[in-house]
Amino acid sequence: MTPIVFVHGFLGGSRQWQGQAEALAKFGAIALDLPGFGQNAQLETFGSIAGFAEWALEELLARGIQRFHLIGHSMGGMIVQEMVARAPERIDRLVLYGTGTMGVLPGRFETISTSRHRVKTDGPRATARRIAATWFLERENAAAYEGCAAIAEQCSLQAMLTGLDAMEGWSGAERLAGIKSRTLVIWGDRDRTYPWSQTEQLWQSIPDANLAVIPDCAHATHLEKPGMFNEVLRDFFAT
Repeated sequence: MTPIVFVHGFLGGSRQWQGQAEALAKFGAIALDLPGFGQNAQLETFGSIAGFAEWALEELLARGIQRFHLIGHSMGGMIVQEMVARAPERIDRLVLYGTGTMGVLPGRFETISTSRHRVKTDGPRATARRIAATWFLERENAAAYEGCAAIAEQCSLQAMLTGLDAMEGWSGAERLAGIKSRTLVIWGDRDRTYPWSQTEQLWQSIPDANLAVIPDCAHATHLEKPGMFNEVLRDFFAT
């Protein structure tokens, strides 16, 4: 059976995917922790999206996983686009969730440069909690907020700055038309990080891509409406 590999976003970690791993257990689910984040927060991180992509491909080979389905969220969506560009023969189906075609993030709740300035002035812990709140429609009052904030707080100042640099310097727009994997684009219609224009570009530029818009969700749709999100994934991977 082809396993599903989950790649988290900026300030994320594998524990955010626990609900999806349980719901999709029959498919086989593998959630990575990128270097500098989550349970790999102690590892040296990368200053480019390409660096994260190469690490992920090598990590999966080291685990004996040659071919797989792939889902990437936010910055993880950039990373999985790079993975497809580098090893298209290894990726069966692709899910681009809450992500876009460029790292400068036009329409984001704040610019990358503002985030960079604020992490230096406010410190990593305050930044982790503040940014994690933007992922939820109800911000700090969301049920899953504290769990996400705790994961985000594991990141060091250097990992945050390096991750922001990696995103800001990336664009994958010119490669979208060449993606051959069957692709699903997922977006929460109240996302504060990625506006509809980025989602639409993915959907319209990748050949025969499918689109799922989940209502009344911000950036962490898989945690705000997990039942609906998981059903969309089950349908996509089962058909």
